[in-house]
Order: sequence, then C-alpha cells, then structure tokens
Amino acid sequence: MAETKTYTQAGFDALQKELDYLINVKREENKKEISTARAFGDLSENSEYDEAKQEQAKIHARIDELKEMIANAKVIDESQIDESTISVGSIVVVKSDKLGERKYHIVGSYETDPKSGKISDASPIGLALIGAREGDTVVVNVARGPMELKVLSVSRARD
Repeated sequence: MAETKTYTQAGFDALQKELDYLINVKREENKKEISTARAFGDLSENSEYDEAKQEQAKIHARIDELKEMIANAKVIDESQIDESTISVGSIVVVKSDKLGERKYHIVGSYETDPKSGKISDASPIGLALIGAREGDTVVVNVARGPMELKVLSVSRARD
C-alpha cells in the first residue's frame, strides 16, 4: 500500500495540472514523434524511434506515479487549522545567529522548492518547526551541529 502524503491545496492542484498536461499534451506529442520516426524506415537502426519510445516510457511512468500520488494524497483544509501553530501550509519567519532572518513556507514533501522558500514538513527545519508557535525557540540538528531558530511570526498562505 502506498504511503499517504500531505499536500497544500496548491500542491495538490499542481499534481493534477501536471497529470493533465502529460496525458493531454505531452503524450499526444510523443505519439506524433513515434509516428514520424517510424516513417524513416528500418526501426532496428532508427535512433529517432528509439528516443521517442524511451520518452514514451518516461511519460507513462510519470503518469502512473502522479496517479498514485493523487490517489493517496491528503489535502489539508487550512480553514480548520489553528493559524498560530506551525503546520503544513504555514508561512514562518525565523531568525538564527547562523542564517539571520529567513522566511519559509512549510509544504508537503513533494512540493518543496528551497529556492522559493518552500521547505518540506519532513526536512530537518520543517520537522523542528511543526507544532511551534510565534515566540518559541526550536533546535534544529543540521550537518554543522545544532542550530537555534527563534519563531518571529506564523501566518497562512492566502490564495
């Protein structure tokens, strides 16, 4: 049985959008590539055909993966969550001696994008912050040793 993963509504919507794109656009483009490559003749020595078939396998594997992720997704209802406590969906501003002030958006593990400040609830910082409140200090165990983070603010992402 596949593991249930937690998503924000935006993260879940992104999964569905990617699945729709792969099924309705990318798969159709790939079918045309295969058809065009077949027209080149002998398939045993046709690199275009081989590449198109490999791409087809990748597309189908990703479609299967996305279908499973969507089937086992748990979308959090942010309206039912205590906004003062850090959880998936929280926007948190923290301060540490090592990193200075940082803003993080706590998201499910498949939604992470560290460059845009989206960190997983399963990451070391995410795990340490879950359940904390504004004013709390949490200790995060990172590769360089323990690091203290002071929670300056907690809010919710608004659509």
